[in-house]
Amino acid sequence: MSSVFVHPITSDDDHLHQYVQFGIDLYRNNPYYVPPLVFDEIATLSPDKNPASDFCESQSFMAFRNGEPVGTITAIINRAANEKTGRRQMRFGFVNFVDDAEVVDELFAAVEEWGRCRGMTEIVGPMGFSDLDQEGMLIEGFEEDGTMATIYNYPYYPEHMVRMGYEKDADWIEYRITVPPEVPEKHARIAEIVARKYNLSVKKYTSRSKIKAEYGRAIFELVNDAYKDLYGYVALTDRQIEHYIAQYIGVLRLEDVSLVIDGEGTLVALGIAMPSLSQALRKGRGKLFPFGWYHLLRAIGGHTDVVDLLLVAVRPDYQSKGVNALIFADLIPRFAASGYKFAESNVELEGNENVQKQWEYFERRQHRRRRAFRKML
Repeated sequence: MSSVFVHPITSDDDHLHQYVQFGIDLYRNNPYYVPPLVFDEIATLSPDKNPASDFCESQSFMAFRNGEPVGTITAIINRAANEKTGRRQMRFGFVNFVDDAEVVDELFAAVEEWGRCRGMTEIVGPMGFSDLDQEGMLIEGFEEDGTMATIYNYPYYPEHMVRMGYEKDADWIEYRITVPPEVPEKHARIAEIVARKYNLSVKKYTSRSKIKAEYGRAIFELVNDAYKDLYGYVALTDRQIEHYIAQYIGVLRLEDVSLVIDGEGTLVALGIAMPSLSQALRKGRGKLFPFGWYHLLRAIGGHTDVVDLLLVAVRPDYQSKGVNALIFADLIPRFAASGYKFAESNVELEGNENVQKQWEYFERRQHRRRRAFRKML
């Protein structure tokens, strides 16, 4: 008889706080892990707070041994994704566990059975409710500094996935890019030609409320259009867009936001970056109080030498036309002036050659790889 007990948990804040805190405690002494903001993670896992619950069904589980938590996992059925693909696929995400085969087996058995009872025939993950959640299990780069936008996990995680019969479904790679002191000559030349040929320009803001009012919705509508054919992507709904406008745009460092517009003021491309919050989140251990807010404010103010490239999106009819060069021509001098030495690309699909080609004129190294695993139920 197993000594591990897996329980479905309710979505009240106390249970979800214990769920989130388990993951943070598991990495207490790991120098590469970046904890989430606890309140933000709880909101994501709460159906009444996450607008993705309009089209997602989910259940979080915790594993215990002798009354102590030893693992967490969330089962998700994204109905919009299944309607798009015609598959009966469930996702697992927000997964953490100790290095113990019995724990892992019981944890995944609970999730898989939950999916089978709802007619699902396959499981994939780690993935979230939407593409803006963290996704992909780290399989290379365990001794590289993590980022707030990506999952960090111990090397034993993918070993257990393979042991249980899970196979590769998709891989993402990441680059650490050296920020040049000035715009590479080729980028500058391409930016000038493209701007003139297509009547494009870069729009900058100094007011968060103004960028929200004028382009808040357009930013996420462009993301929907640009990312629509990517692995696992499901278009953000109106309620999600409003949620993300309120959640993210208010904390952006506007110097690190580049909006490319056409002659009529229509948004055709964007680049959104943010000073790395990794060290700040570690210092606060995922909490704003008593001092976490101070560390985050300092990081958002630019007191770091690393910048995270959160979103780069180009409208499909402008892709492969060199429009990215306008974004880099705008951001590189600002990055250099802010003291950024390195940029983190964050995740990009290994087969997305158009995205990877944009780094070819920069000094860079591919330092992390992560994977979505799949198994038939």
